[in-house]
Amino acid sequence: MDTTLDKIEEKIQKGQRLSKEDGMALYASNDLARIGQMADTVRKRISGDFVYYNVNLHVNLTNICIGQCKFCAFGCKRTSDKAYELTKQSILDRIAKAAEDPDMRNLHIVSGLHPDWPYEHYLDIIKTIKKTFPTLHLKGFTGVEIMHFVKISGKSIETVLRELIAAGLEAMPGGGAEILDDSIRQKLCPNKATSAEWLEVARTAHKLGIKTNASMLYGHIETKEQRINHLLTLRALQDETGGLQTFICFPFQPKNTALEDSITRTSVWDDLKTMAISRLMLDNVHNIKAYWVMLTLPIAMLALGFGANDIDGTVGGEKIMHAAGVHSQKSLSKNTLIAAIKETGRIPAECDCNSNVIRTF
Repeated sequence: MDTTLDKIEEKIQKGQRLSKEDGMALYASNDLARIGQMADTVRKRISGDFVYYNVNLHVNLTNICIGQCKFCAFGCKRTSDKAYELTKQSILDRIAKAAEDPDMRNLHIVSGLHPDWPYEHYLDIIKTIKKTFPTLHLKGFTGVEIMHFVKISGKSIETVLRELIAAGLEAMPGGGAEILDDSIRQKLCPNKATSAEWLEVARTAHKLGIKTNASMLYGHIETKEQRINHLLTLRALQDETGGLQTFICFPFQPKNTALEDSITRTSVWDDLKTMAISRLMLDNVHNIKAYWVMLTLPIAMLALGFGANDIDGTVGGEKIMHAAGVHSQKSLSKNTLIAAIKETGRIPAECDCNSNVIRTF
């Protein structure tokens, strides 16, 4: 294994692309420190010492969802006592309160796949938000949500995206990718977008000038090989379009899901190794995010030494991950994030939803 890692490290030093076999060898190795060092080398080459964060508000429009995915603790049926639907006025009120902070610049809007809301309802929400808060940057709707809009509207992916862009959409989050393997998706989330559909939404968004994120949900029923295949699929998409700006690896949180009794939470060891391998395999994606909401802030800080260069943001109002029992705070102050980044010896860089740097500290 040492010889194998020597060969992988030589490739990295020469700036050569790693193969599937290299990715599998990295997962097979227990030399976490060396893997982290290699990822940190690539991180510094690609993005330097800046760590991106943003001051943002999460708005989850509803948790009523037809998806009923086995790994989800957020979505529920209308009859559930947890079910909620935000009205347009309550959305505006929530944003107005957050916008009292002069540093608030970014909105992150995602939702359940509501069985009754028409596509025009979502479109109207985006139009109203942008009209009311024109200076806020708006990132919204995963590839899965876009496919839901396509199906309930009868319109094409391109038409839906063009209309959302005209309404004010500026970027898209990376959720819903899970594992881009339909054998997995059929078992865990058969009621939502297929791998090909998720990829086509991203491909179309990139063609229209919308940058998107991409993600991987790991630590459930997938194999290490399926993780590597997922990363290679995203790498190929980025080779084709260049439209992926950030990758986020989400460790599966089993609490309050249909898998709670059969799967335990991944280890910190696995989290850091997966972060590092993601940085090494995705040589064409600029940002690797250590999402502190899922990891907790101390582990996210540690992940900055394992290839990550983005720690997300203040994340006011996040509901989806906390429904699965994550133990992190529900929001952090900007000063807390800045101090955490500085403690790792890196440079905090405040950015908008398209990773445009607003200021550094």
